[in-house]
Amino acid sequence: MPPEANNLNDALLARLERTASERAEVARQLEDPSILTDHRKVRDLSIRKAALDPVADDYERYRSLQREEADLREVIGSKSDAELASLAAEDLPRVQAEMQSVLARALSNLVNTVDRGVGSVMLEIRAGAGGDEAALWAGDLLAMYQKFAARRGWRFDPIEVTSEASAGGVRSAIINVSGENAWAELSNEAGTHCVKRVPATETQGRVHTSTATVAVMPEPKEIELHIDPSDVTEHVTTSQGPGGQNVNKVATAVHLIHNPTGIEVRMQETKSQGQNREKAWRLLRARLYELELAKQRAADSAQRLAQIGTGDRSERIRTYRYKENQAVDHRLNESFNLPEVLAGDLDGVAAALRDRETARRLAAL
Repeated sequence: MPPEANNLNDALLARLERTASERAEVARQLEDPSILTDHRKVRDLSIRKAALDPVADDYERYRSLQREEADLREVIGSKSDAELASLAAEDLPRVQAEMQSVLARALSNLVNTVDRGVGSVMLEIRAGAGGDEAALWAGDLLAMYQKFAARRGWRFDPIEVTSEASAGGVRSAIINVSGENAWAELSNEAGTHCVKRVPATETQGRVHTSTATVAVMPEPKEIELHIDPSDVTEHVTTSQGPGGQNVNKVATAVHLIHNPTGIEVRMQETKSQGQNREKAWRLLRARLYELELAKQRAADSAQRLAQIGTGDRSERIRTYRYKENQAVDHRLNESFNLPEVLAGDLDGVAAALRDRETARRLAAL
């Protein structure tokens, strides 16, 4: 439960005050003619303002109710008008109850502000155990998230997709998903997704268990993550296809190596060297940012978890049971309708996971 108004410490009040001030500054920038010409900055500021609005609105309402409460107490303490004092005494519980409600909502929104302010993520799906069936399952997950993104009105931009030539499906896929609340909605999808079903390749009708892993990485703005270009080695080569044969004779594939960490990124998705380079750098920044987040979580996991949550891809988070027509989320110990989930209707599970994480963060305040 959130702290009551009279026990709210100065640090939390200061955080709420800073949020309201930041919202005012972002709103001012969105009215600046010099900024309105930069569509990317306008988009980023609009996403940030949308994340701050609920906290700032509730905090301002809380302050207004505080003033109203003080006025009522003053009238109650006055001896000049007994009837007015009686009316004020009747109204005081209503004001106090609304204060508690607004405060609880403000704090709930506060602990999720960072999540809502990240509007672009790298969604990575990889086939796990299960051979050809795992690749088919990874393809099904890719389709599920694409439909979910469409429901949310997000942009769904494939960065690199490696298909499984032998039986179809997807061996791996990296997708940039961008839009309001993209990180807040998708961050809880990170982990191992298991499927129990009869594969299309199974002739005896036996149920198989296959897996695919999902990683969700916040895509940082360039100003948030500084990479020294001298730390990155770039190789440009011809694109390679299955078996190693040249896909084309022009050097368009980009291979980046971040020497301090050893992180490597290869990009050959398009026939344009420039586009491959731009996508490779975006993916490199996201992976370095993910590495920094992991370091920060290890150094101070309680504080960092309260802000951004976790994305442990090794944990089995959900099992999709075709025989029972259920998708079982193991963190919630709750089942959801499988056809609806695969059709991109993740609203119920996403909301339940957000509520669970919000409760945990509030308990840590």
